Amino acid sequence: MRSEISMKSSRPTRGATLGLKIAVWFGVLFLHIPLALIVLYAFSSEDKSYVFPPPGLTTQWFAVTLDRTDVWDAMALSFKVALWSTGIAMVLGTLAAGALARTQFFGREAINLLLILPIALPGVITGISLRSAFHTMDIPFSFWTIVIGHATFCVVVVYNNVVARLRRISPSLLEASMDLGANAFQTFRYVLLPQLGSALLAGGLLAFALSFDEVIVTTFTAGQQTTLPIWMFQELIRPRQRPVTNVVAVIMISLTFIPIVAAYWLTRSDEDSLNR
Repeated sequence: MRSEISMKSSRPTRGATLGLKIAVWFGVLFLHIPLALIVLYAFSSEDKSYVFPPPGLTTQWFAVTLDRTDVWDAMALSFKVALWSTGIAMVLGTLAAGALARTQFFGREAINLLLILPIALPGVITGISLRSAFHTMDIPFSFWTIVIGHATFCVVVVYNNVVARLRRISPSLLEASMDLGANAFQTFRYVLLPQLGSALLAGGLLAFALSFDEVIVTTFTAGQQTTLPIWMFQELIRPRQRPVTNVVAVIMISLTFIPIVAAYWLTRSDEDSLNR
C-alpha cells in the first residue's frame, strides 16, 4: 500500500508534463530555426542581403554553386582531410582505449585526462598550441598540418566510444576464447573486433563529421590551404553571392547530418541489444 502511494506521488502532474513538453519544443526550435532559415535563404532570389520573408524563391543558386570550381576544390580538400584524420583517430583511439580500459597502472588517470583534454579545451587554444609547435619545429603549413590538427580531437571521439564499449564487454568472453586455444590475434579477430565494430564505426562517423566542419583549428594550421569551412568564412567576410554560401551550408548540413544520425542509431541499437 505504501509503495503504491509513493509511486503515485512520484508521478509528474499533468501541468509539470505539459511544462516539460513546452521546454523541450522550445529547445528544439531554438536550435533548428537558424538551420531552417539557412535552407530558406539558399532559395532566395535576393543576392545582396537577408530579407525575411525572401522576395522570391529560386533554385538558380544551386546551379551557380555547382559551377564554382573553388567550391569543389575546398570540398575535396575537406573530404580528404576528414578521411585521413578519421583513419588516424581510429587507429590511435582504439589502441589507447585498449591500453586503458581494463589495465591498472600508475598514471593511468593522468593519461586518460590528457587524452580527453584536446576536445575539452577551446579550439582557439588548441589551434594556437599547434601553430606554435609547428613554428618551433620548422614544419611548413600544409595538408598534413591540418590533418594533425584535426586528429588531435578526433582521437578523443573514437577513444570515448571504444573505451566505453570495452568496459561493457565481459572479460569471460576473452578468457573463454583463450581457454579454447585461440591466440591473441584470433581472440581479437573473432571475439573482440565484432563486439567493437559498431562502436568503431560510430566513433569514426562522428570524427569525420567533426573534422569536415572544423574551422577554428583549421584557421591556425591551414596556411594557404582552403577547406570548405574556411572558404565559407572568407565568403561571409567579403560577400559576393550570399545565396551561394547558403547553398554550400545546406550541402554541409546534409553531409554531416548523415554520419551523425548513423552514429546515433548504431550506438542506440547496440545499447538496446546489450540491455536485453
